[in-house]
Amino acid sequence: MSGATMRRSAREARGSATLFAVSCLAVLLLLGAALGVVGAMVRAHRMAQSAADLAALAAATALGRGGEPCAAGTAVAVANGARLAGCSVTGREVLVRVEVEGPHWLGQTADLSAEARAGPG
Repeated sequence: MSGATMRRSAREARGSATLFAVSCLAVLLLLGAALGVVGAMVRAHRMAQSAADLAALAAATALGRGGEPCAAGTAVAVANGARLAGCSVTGREVLVRVEVEGPHWLGQTADLSAEARAGPG
């Protein structure tokens, strides 16, 4: 290859590394944002499950003491950042369903729910 040909190909390639670096950075930022949303969803689901467990235990305790189980479950769910979406009593068992607000990213509005059952051991 002659010197003129090498200079011409070097001029044509100038700036391509910058474009590649910017593209890689954009992909990494998008991947980081997506992982952040997934992490937030996992955290919200864990929060919903723990609120459901505690609400079911409170409701079963209230049922065993002759109180209002769904009211006790509602109070505990709210105290744990959730809302009681369902409560049913079957015999001496209580089944509760709670919902927590999920992460909102790019218009996503899904709430996360969890169920728990409690009764005498």
